[in-house]
Amino acid sequence: MSDTETGRNALVTGASRGIGRAIALRLADDGHDVAVNDVAANAAGLEEVVGLIREKGRRSAALLGDVSAEADVEAIVQDAAGTLGRLDIMVANAGIAQVLPLLEVSVEDWDRMMAINLRGVFLCYKAAAKRMIEQGGGGKIIGAASIVAHRPFAMLGHYSASKWGVRGLTQAAAMEWARHGITVNAYCPGIVGTAMWDLIDEKLSESEGLQRGGAIRKYSDLIHLGRVSVPEDVAKFVSYLASPDSDYMTGQSVMIDGGIQFA
Repeated sequence: MSDTETGRNALVTGASRGIGRAIALRLADDGHDVAVNDVAANAAGLEEVVGLIREKGRRSAALLGDVSAEADVEAIVQDAAGTLGRLDIMVANAGIAQVLPLLEVSVEDWDRMMAINLRGVFLCYKAAAKRMIEQGGGGKIIGAASIVAHRPFAMLGHYSASKWGVRGLTQAAAMEWARHGITVNAYCPGIVGTAMWDLIDEKLSESEGLQRGGAIRKYSDLIHLGRVSVPEDVAKFVSYLASPDSDYMTGQSVMIDGGIQFA
C-alpha cells in the first residue's frame, strides 16, 4: 500500500522485543508507518526492528526514552509525529513484571511498577490524545493491560494492581475523548511465550515447589485452545484495534488468553 492509501502512522512503545516487537511488525505489514520506542539499554533490538519495518517498505524511526518520564514521552510523541508527519495510532505497550509475595514488596518495588506500567500508559495516552486533538481529532489509542486486570494472580499483586489501573484509565479516557473522535481500548494478554513470562514462571514455580517450567505448564493446562500464546496472537488483535474495523469500539479491555478456565 502507498502512503496515500493508508495515511496511518503509528507509535509503539516497548517495541524492541516480545509483544511490542510483534505489534510493530504487524502494523507495518498492515501498511502503516511505525515509529518505535524503548529505553537506551534496548537500543540494539530497537534498531533491528526499525530495519525490519523498512524492509517491508514502510517508514520507521527508533525513539529512545523512558515512558515513566513526562518529558521523554512528550518528546517521543513529538518526534514520532514530526518524523512520520502525524500520529494516528498510539500503542502504549511498554511494561515490566515482578514476582513477589505482597509482604515482600517494598515501596520502591511498588513505585517502580506503577511508574512504568500505569503512569507510563497515562503519559502516553495523554500526550497522544493532545497531539491527535491538535491534528483535528480522530485516532486510535491502545494500551497494554493483562489477564491480571481481570483476574489477579498470587505473587503478582502489584503487577495486577498496575494493570487494573490501566483498565480503569482506558475506560475513563474513552469517555472523555470520544467527542474528539478518538477511541481508547486495551489488550489483555494471557500466558505469552516471552521473556517476561519466563521470569514469572521461574518465580511462581519456585514458590510452588515446582521445577522451572512447572507453573506455565500448570496454567497452560487450563487454556481451552491447548497452547500458550505467542506475541503474534496479541499483535493480530492490536491490528484490529488500530484498523477502521474497530471504529465503533471504545473503552474496552479485551482478554487474548486462549480461553483460560480458572477453578
